[in-house]
Amino acid sequence: MDETVAEYIRRTVLKIPRDEIKTVLEKWGFLSEAQLQTLNFHQIKDSISHDVVQLCEENSADIKQAAVLDIIYNHIYQNKRMWSVYQMKKSGEELEYFDITDFKKKFKGRLRSALKNVTITFKEYEDNAIWIRVAWGTPYKKPNQYKPSYVVYHSQTPFVFISASVLKSNLPLLCQALIVASNYHDIREMELRSHSLNSLKDIVFKRYSQNFQTYYAKPLQGGNVESESADIRIVQENRSEKERIHRLNWEVFGGGPQPKLEFAQYRLETMLKSDPKMGVLDKKEPFRCLVKFSSPHLLESLKSLAPAGVADAPVSPLLTCIPHKARNYFKIREKKGLFPESFVSP
Repeated sequence: MDETVAEYIRRTVLKIPRDEIKTVLEKWGFLSEAQLQTLNFHQIKDSISHDVVQLCEENSADIKQAAVLDIIYNHIYQNKRMWSVYQMKKSGEELEYFDITDFKKKFKGRLRSALKNVTITFKEYEDNAIWIRVAWGTPYKKPNQYKPSYVVYHSQTPFVFISASVLKSNLPLLCQALIVASNYHDIREMELRSHSLNSLKDIVFKRYSQNFQTYYAKPLQGGNVESESADIRIVQENRSEKERIHRLNWEVFGGGPQPKLEFAQYRLETMLKSDPKMGVLDKKEPFRCLVKFSSPHLLESLKSLAPAGVADAPVSPLLTCIPHKARNYFKIREKKGLFPESFVSP
């Protein structure tokens, strides 16, 4: 077994919590049950990692097996990476039968036609998700296994989730390979990012639904004890205002937890009006601006604005419609003519 492969496997094992190493190795399936029984999982991780490498040497492990172990690790601990959502588009509305073998062949062919030194690994999961790991090299250097890109593609959907390598210059090649392999012609970033891959899936696959003007809350219970000397009218007004904010917040955000979104970005365009006599705006061109929002939990932060008194209720639709707008990304962008630079299939 190559020394670089052995070292990569050792480092991957070291990243896994000690109590979960056995479970991860079982999911990997490269070592036999008899080999796993020889491992002492109660010793320090450094010793465990060396023992695992020794068993892998007996099985003549190569970089493909090491890459599969890395995919399994990132699938289990996917929140350790930052994920971005991309949406692809066809020229028409036709539906095609998805052939995983054909997809892999086209993806590999497209990437390797542009870059010879590249390691490409696939792993399929039961939820129709195809995990792809790409380690990038250069025309003169072998692939850097420690700075790969990860792609999660759900067949029969136009959505792709990418955790890009720090070598961002390879992102256009990755996007080109995706649209060629999946028979789409265009791909664009949706400007939504989060460490929570499942939350991004909830938003774009419509597994998360907001309530819009459908709920009328009952008066809040509890907290009604007031001193006899309190001004009853002020107390009633405060209670009514809290009930109003609670009702409006429920109508917009619903009662359940929000998907964990960490980044959203708007490109706004509007026409400014002024007195013609002032001659301030001689040209009728729209005013454009870019607005970025970031937070450890963006949607929950927006939900808490009105109850905390930071913003009036209801919160502006520009903020509360983020999940809804994300689902209709192509339609909105094409209507507004606000697409950023995109990757288009030849």
